[in-house]
Amino acid sequence: MAGKTPAAEAATPPEADVATEVATLRAALVRAEARIAELEARADIDPLLDILNRRAFERELARSIAYLDRYGGAIALVYVDLDGFKAVNDRHGHGAGDALLRAAAAALTGAVRASDIVARLGGDEFALLLWNAGEAQAQAKAAELENAVAAATVTHEGAVLSVTASAGAAAVTPGRTTAEVLDAADRAMYVRKMAARRSSRG
Repeated sequence: MAGKTPAAEAATPPEADVATEVATLRAALVRAEARIAELEARADIDPLLDILNRRAFERELARSIAYLDRYGGAIALVYVDLDGFKAVNDRHGHGAGDALLRAAAAALTGAVRASDIVARLGGDEFALLLWNAGEAQAQAKAAELENAVAAATVTHEGAVLSVTASAGAAAVTPGRTTAEVLDAADRAMYVRKMAARRSSRG
């Protein structure tokens, strides 16, 4: 059998070159995987407020329901809606509105434990998942969150701006869907909002 021709030997890359190429490809793969993981993580984050978005929150809520189904415990959901936000946005512009949203998100995050979850559901609506909290505790926390948001202010073009909030709580219970739990907390929030409006009218 004839040996390799000089041309064939020259076309075969040395082992060192092959090893270098493999190492380069592996490094590129690691960078690509890290970038994909980063993008996937950012897909769960509200870009303005740097807290979870609705998609991520509903996933966490579903996990919480599954956990309760298997292990039991106490978890509650608090639904928060900003009052008067649209008026601020319309009068002072979206820059002021964005600043108020950031202030509200910071107030909510600062009023709960690190183990709790804070998310923006959309617009001026937020939701919080409170672990090891029954419905009575969550209702008390809802009032606390209203006060925290009302105390948060921002200065925009010389004007000091703030909004109030309405918050309603519902227990997360086994067997319920994410939509059912969110709806229960949303209805509790609406009841508080209407009560506050009636109170303000005297």
